[in-house]
Amino acid sequence: MASDPKYYIVEASALPEIFLKVAETKKLLSTGQASTVNEATQLTGISRSAFYKYRDAVLPFQNMMTGRIITFQLLLHDAPGILSSILMLFAEYNANIITINSIVPTNGCAVVTISAETMELTVQLEELLQNMRNNKNVIKAEILAG
Repeated sequence: MASDPKYYIVEASALPEIFLKVAETKKLLSTGQASTVNEATQLTGISRSAFYKYRDAVLPFQNMMTGRIITFQLLLHDAPGILSSILMLFAEYNANIITINSIVPTNGCAVVTISAETMELTVQLEELLQNMRNNKNVIKAEILAG
């Protein structure tokens, strides 16, 4: 009977070099810089068997939230162009908008939910969220699900 996996967050400098090279190999494959496992492992200087041994066990921390659909909930002042400026942030950081839902504004405020696929996100989620919050017409911005 196999035991349940356990996960740890470890600073990269404390990891054996093979783990870092497996992560780099995976990056080469996912970005298209290498088209085959053989090519990617040659570029990083590891064996294919080492890559296959560790590939499912090594995942950069920032990638835990990427490639997923994240749903943001925003409370916005009802002002012209505010939603457009928020959507421009998503575009600037390469998030792919899946859905946008807005409730009719009441008392000068609107609740908006935006679901976005984050596979190609060029910044950390926290930075995207903070940049939304920095807009004077954003009352509240948070991750609802993801």
